[in-house]
Parts: sequence; C-alpha cells; structure tokens
Amino acid sequence: MNRALVEGLPRLADRTPESHKGTFGTAFLIGGSLGMTGAIILAGRAALRGGAGLVRLGVPAPCLPVVAGGEASYLTVSLPADCEGRLAFQARSKIQREFTAATAVAIGPGIGRSLGLEALIWWLYGCCPRPLVVDADGINALAFRRRILGSFPVPGAPRILTPHPGEFDRLVGQGRLSPEDRRQAAPELARQMEAVVVLKGHRTLVTDGERSYTNPTGNPGMATGGSGDVLTGLVTALLCQGLAPFEAAVLGVFLHGLAGDLAAERLGQESLIASDLIDFLPDAFKHYRQALAGDNHLRAHSAQ
Repeated sequence: MNRALVEGLPRLADRTPESHKGTFGTAFLIGGSLGMTGAIILAGRAALRGGAGLVRLGVPAPCLPVVAGGEASYLTVSLPADCEGRLAFQARSKIQREFTAATAVAIGPGIGRSLGLEALIWWLYGCCPRPLVVDADGINALAFRRRILGSFPVPGAPRILTPHPGEFDRLVGQGRLSPEDRRQAAPELARQMEAVVVLKGHRTLVTDGERSYTNPTGNPGMATGGSGDVLTGLVTALLCQGLAPFEAAVLGVFLHGLAGDLAAERLGQESLIASDLIDFLPDAFKHYRQALAGDNHLRAHSAQ
C-alpha cells in the first residue's frame, strides 16, 4: 500500500503481551427489529473485527434468538419490545444499566422508527455518559430535534453522527442539497451539534467543525445495504481502544474503505456485500500496520 495514504492517520496503539479483553474496552450496540436483525449483527461482527475487547448487543426480545445465532463471539442483551418487534421506550432502564458498564455505545443499526423509539433515542443522546455513535434511524430520530441537540452535551461523552446524504439533509433541515453544499454545510452542523459528523459517500468527509478529513479509500461496490452498519461497529470498536472521537472516525472510514477496496479487488464491485467488508477488515488492519511500520522505518533512517 502507498505509504502516502497513511500519512497523518491516527496511530492505533500496539498491543502488549499483558493485554486482556478489558484492555480494549466494551462496546454496547443497540439496534435491530423484526425484519432488520441483519443490521445489528453486521455492526456487532464489525466491532469484534475492529478490535473491541467485549461486544454486547442490546436488541428487542423477539429478535434475540436470531441475533444471538449470528455470531458466537458477542453477547446479547434482551430488551423490552413493542408489538411490532421494535425497541420500546420501556427499554430505557435496562439500557441505562448496560451503558454504565460500557466504554463506548452505538445506536441505530436496524432499529426502525416509532414514537417510542424516537423518545428513547432523544433520551439516550442527551443522557448517555459514554461516547455515542448514532447511525441510520437513530439519526432520523435526532432530525426532529436538531435545533436543541447541541444544547445539552454530556461532559466527557462525545457524539459521532454517521449520516448518509439523505439523513444529512434531514439533519440540516434545508431540503435536498447538492453534494458540494453538503460538504460545505457539514462543519457548521458539527459545530452546532458539538459532534463529529461523518458524511458518508464518495470520498467520505469527517469533521468536528474545526478539522476535516476527506477519505481516499472506498469504491462504488460499497454502495450496498449494511455497509454503514459495518462502519458503525468499527468506529465504536476504535473508540473502545482509546482513540479520540475525531481520530476514531477518521481511522474507521479509512479502514472501512480499504476493506472495501481489498474486497472489490478479490470479488469485483458488483458482487461485494456488506459482510465482505468484515471479512476483509483483518487484511485492512494488516496493510495499515505494515504501511505504518514502513513509514516509521523511513523516519528513523532519515533521523540518523
């Protein structure tokens, strides 16, 4: 891999021999609903491949058997559901017990929409004392209260929003924007919401309102259902390993896109599906580590 691609990227700390699963944090991901269990499974598997020490998935009770069968390496938490198989607002107390033990939290993959869910998401956004990643219908719920979301940040608990273009337009509330208008509006939205915004798409943009990063990796084959769920799990895992929010988002989109490039090279863009991104994440991490090692070697050599 071209070393220039990793110049300026955040450095994920090397793992020491004394490491254990607690060293790399606990990711708590909330989502899923009847008919959309695959989204939270993808997010959970991506969090595992992204390096989180422990991954727990909070899902509606009717979905738990399917989600639990999706991967043996994560844990599942049964949460109260409404009559349609979506999370009920009554899940709040159990979620609160779970997020206090988590390093980072995510909500949105496959969660669906209802009035009770919107209230649950508003509550979580305003009260969760951990770094929180919000995706998919989690973002759609926030769009209804976009004017007040920046008014109650939780100290030490940053927020990362990962909208696709349509979700971004709803957050901004200005109708359908052009790609260039979105990129210009993203830093202001980040400042208003006191959050990191990840505007997904061709050359994904990451901004915290002061800094911005345009991702060089990725390809059109990644325009497939579930790709964003994989990114959610990956970014949450990087938060669990100690990266700051902006850095976790930057490295997350880079590795996510690199996994997509490696998958497309092997499988072709037309046949690429979201689970392929997870399968190629190990190779993406290896390419990233090897490029960093080569860059560090060159720096050491030039300093002599």
